[in-house]
Amino acid sequence: MIKSGSEGVVNAFRENYGKEDAMVRSPGRVNLIGEHTDHNLGFVLPAAVDKYIHLAIRLRDDRGLRFLALDKGEGFAGSLEEIRSSKAQWPNYLLGVLSEFRELGLELRGVDCAFGGDVPIGCGLSSSAALEGGFAFGLNELMGFGMDRVALAQLSQRSENRFVGVNCGIMDPFASLMGRAKKLIRLDCRDLSYEYVPFEREDIRIVLCDSQVRRSLTGSEYNIRRAQCEQGVAILRSHTPSIQSLRDASLEDLEAHRPEFSPEIFRRCAYVIAENQRVLTACAALERGDLKVLGAAMNETHAGLAHGYEVSCPELDVLAETAQAMPGVLGSRMMGAGFGGCTINLVEAEALASFETGMGEVYRNRLGKEPVIHVCKLRGGTEFIG
Repeated sequence: MIKSGSEGVVNAFRENYGKEDAMVRSPGRVNLIGEHTDHNLGFVLPAAVDKYIHLAIRLRDDRGLRFLALDKGEGFAGSLEEIRSSKAQWPNYLLGVLSEFRELGLELRGVDCAFGGDVPIGCGLSSSAALEGGFAFGLNELMGFGMDRVALAQLSQRSENRFVGVNCGIMDPFASLMGRAKKLIRLDCRDLSYEYVPFEREDIRIVLCDSQVRRSLTGSEYNIRRAQCEQGVAILRSHTPSIQSLRDASLEDLEAHRPEFSPEIFRRCAYVIAENQRVLTACAALERGDLKVLGAAMNETHAGLAHGYEVSCPELDVLAETAQAMPGVLGSRMMGAGFGGCTINLVEAEALASFETGMGEVYRNRLGKEPVIHVCKLRGGTEFIG
């Protein structure tokens, strides 16, 4: 997204559509640990951060739809009478939300919406979930649907699954809608039980290093990995019917039936099962204040993502492996679906300047790029502003 704050979005909306009914601010998210476990109904540890999508929204008296994407400088016009996929793709994140509200039998009105922000696209901060969740949140309030935030997160997930075509899990919209300042969310993606885990250490920074490698999730390896995990579950379930997802399996279960797995599917399943345990280990370490154990678990996650789940790329490996060897870095790993995006790093505050300098040299000398580094703060979830 372009760096368009709420004022820029308001101005663009008024120039094109008139006065808005409401302004919504919807955050991107980081995930400290627990990658590719959400769609396997496991555990994750995300948080909302201070990177936002801003949306100006106004209800219409007819069935018309008008959207404006400031980052693309593009508009869209349509109608509630025919909600269908757009070749432009970006309108589908809004159209899918409307489609899901309609599936619930709710009476919709036409809507105008302009949006922009500073959540980078394809960077692993889930700009799509911020957009979907923010739009769903605004329409829910303006149209009086009365849905709670968890239900809106589920609706946003269904929208991306069924309309956009990405088989994502619940984590991204849940974190964006449910975030709290200085808190991580320990989320059980099977039953959606959750608890807030304090992350208030002023001597530790959460730092993102953007590989500047972009990829689209739709039709990508993400969906392939999900299908591979489902194949693994089917094998395990044929022996133990109680195993309904990789969340229910142990490495011993997997090893016992190894001859029935292709090497590739075995690696995928082994990574997910181990990653679920790492989330629980990380949460216990946070409760003890033992960030060294947490950082070590993050390093293990990167190795698993690179060699077991195989969703890393050379740029991410360079950034993570370099950071892991730097003084003052507790842990570093790739974050997000993979094949591009960011690494997430836990850096001691007193080492932040040297970290940025050292990583800048790595960007220029090994990646041939200028550095893009974000220091993030944990913030609250989607809300009205202005």
